[in-house]
Amino acid sequence: MKKTLMHRLIALFCLGWLTLSFPLLALWDQPLQVFGLPLLPAGLFAVWVVLIAALAWLMERGEG
Repeated sequence: MKKTLMHRLIALFCLGWLTLSFPLLALWDQPLQVFGLPLLPAGLFAVWVVLIAALAWLMERGEG
């Protein structure tokens, strides 16, 4: 694995860790509804999907 890919994966991990940490999750804990779901689970699912999509994009992109 090349160093650039490794650095990008580490950066993605740090971004995921920060977005799923408690202080930022507390911002999502509001009494709002999105498509009939509470905001916190909808936000968690959206962040999770974006992180998985970014990881898939990085891995499929390869070294070039």
